Amino acid sequence: MIDEEGAVPEAGEFAQRAEPFRRELLAHCYRLLGSADEAEDVVQETYLRAWRSYGTFEGRSSLRVWLYRIATNACLTALKNRGRRALPSGLGGPADDLDVPVGAEEADVAWLQPIADAPESQDPAAIVASREGLRLALIASLQYLPARQRAVFILREVLAFPAAEVADMLGTTVAAVKSTLQRARARLDEVDPERGRISEPTEPRTRELLGQYIAGFENADTAALERALRTDAAIELVGTRTWFSGRATCLRFLARVIGSPGDWRMIPTVANGQPAAAAYRRDDDGVYRAFGLGVLDVTDEGIARIVVFGGGPDLVGRFGLPPANPCP
Repeated sequence: MIDEEGAVPEAGEFAQRAEPFRRELLAHCYRLLGSADEAEDVVQETYLRAWRSYGTFEGRSSLRVWLYRIATNACLTALKNRGRRALPSGLGGPADDLDVPVGAEEADVAWLQPIADAPESQDPAAIVASREGLRLALIASLQYLPARQRAVFILREVLAFPAAEVADMLGTTVAAVKSTLQRARARLDEVDPERGRISEPTEPRTRELLGQYIAGFENADTAALERALRTDAAIELVGTRTWFSGRATCLRFLARVIGSPGDWRMIPTVANGQPAAAAYRRDDDGVYRAFGLGVLDVTDEGIARIVVFGGGPDLVGRFGLPPANPCP
């Protein structure tokens, strides 16, 4: 209800009740859209719509379910007539010839974006589940699903909403939800049949390998990088179609970009529930300026994949990091 001055009497109550769900709604919209920027916009839209309609909210479902319904349908609207967001490995085979320059950035491709990791739960199991639902490999695989299949899979498999609640959110039947989920699972098995658990960023082996990766870059030590990488390791350069497969090929590429000791500084962080490193490159004036972010798939056997996002100061700023001259 809106009073004569155009104010919503329940605004304070709405903010108090709805605000705790903002972060999880952001993660939900990111899973659907593959873009942190778009997810933030949709969450803002969701809260605006919910605030305007709060006076008519009758409590037939929980406030959380109601917010998810608004957010999910806003995402489905945003996904209409839009192609999937991609990583380089989803657009073609790996590069074989390192003598061919890395491709120029392609602005016409909708690229997958990373998202900062900020679990709020104090429950270790809940934190692990939240991180697993944000893995880059999962987000990239979800992009292959039609929008409604993507929504059903996320709501049922990642968030564990009951089928009846999902049906209500999407305006369909329980039978349709179950059928859609089966098709989504089958498609994901085709796209990534070897989906498996990667190591948590807090595990000692993970921290050790991230440290080796950072030291290898900062000290221009390709031997350290060789020890850290698995034999089947891959490197993807988001923004271009270029990616490399196999430790030998990856090391040849790294040898070309690693420079001399002191050319790079790195700050460990977490992105998409995975270990990551914000990279700063020294310019001719001696200033270390943000280059971007490397997100690592780490297993007990070594680093399996490095996905490089070259977003500069804007990207590292999303992770609460400085645009230049990080502490040595």
